[in-house]
Amino acid sequence: MLVLRSSPTSPFGRKVKIAAELLGLLDRIEIVPADTNDPADSLREQNPLGKIPALVLENGEALYDSRVIVEYLDFVAGGGKIIPAGLDRFKALREQALADGIMDAALLQVYEGRFRAPEKHEPKWVEHQAAKVERGLAYAEKTLSAPAPQLHIGHITLACALGYLDLRMGGEWRKTHPKLVAWLVDFEARVPAFEHTKLKS
Repeated sequence: MLVLRSSPTSPFGRKVKIAAELLGLLDRIEIVPADTNDPADSLREQNPLGKIPALVLENGEALYDSRVIVEYLDFVAGGGKIIPAGLDRFKALREQALADGIMDAALLQVYEGRFRAPEKHEPKWVEHQAAKVERGLAYAEKTLSAPAPQLHIGHITLACALGYLDLRMGGEWRKTHPKLVAWLVDFEARVPAFEHTKLKS
C-alpha cells in the first residue's frame, strides 16, 4: 500500500488525490494526515524539507513534491494517461508549472499573514505575490479556458489552484475571470474527484 502524507487544506495534495482517482489508483493509496509544523511528525523523515505532499512507497522510500508524485502515478498506471507523450507533454507540464506557481504565490500570501506579526507584514511582498497570481490568471483566462477534449495534469493543477483561491482568497478571482469560471464548472462536471477532494480549512 502506498501512503500519501498530506493535509485537507493542501492544493498540492489535492492535485495528487485527483490524479490518483483519474488513474484508478486511489484504492492503492492510504492517506495519512501530516502536520508540517510539528517537529515530531514523521513527515520530516520522509521528506527532509518537511513539505507536503509526500508519497511513501511500499519499499519505504518517499517521493516528493507533487510534480514528481504525479509523474510516478502516471508511470504506474501505464504512462501517457495524464501526462501526454511527445511534444504535448511539455505543454501539459508548462500548464502545470503555471498553476503550481499560482498556488505557490497564493500560499506565500497566506504564510505572510500566518507566520509574521501584523506589524512586520510587508505590503510590497504581498503585492508582489498577488501580482504573480493575477498575471497567471490573466494568461489562463486568455489561453487555457477552453474545455479540452482530453484532460491532463495541467488542467488538474489549474483546477486545484482555482479551488485554493476560493478557499483562501474568498473567490475574488471569479469576478474578473468569467471564462475560467465556466472552465471550472466544466471541469467539475467531468471530474467528480474535484468535489470529493474539496479543500477544508
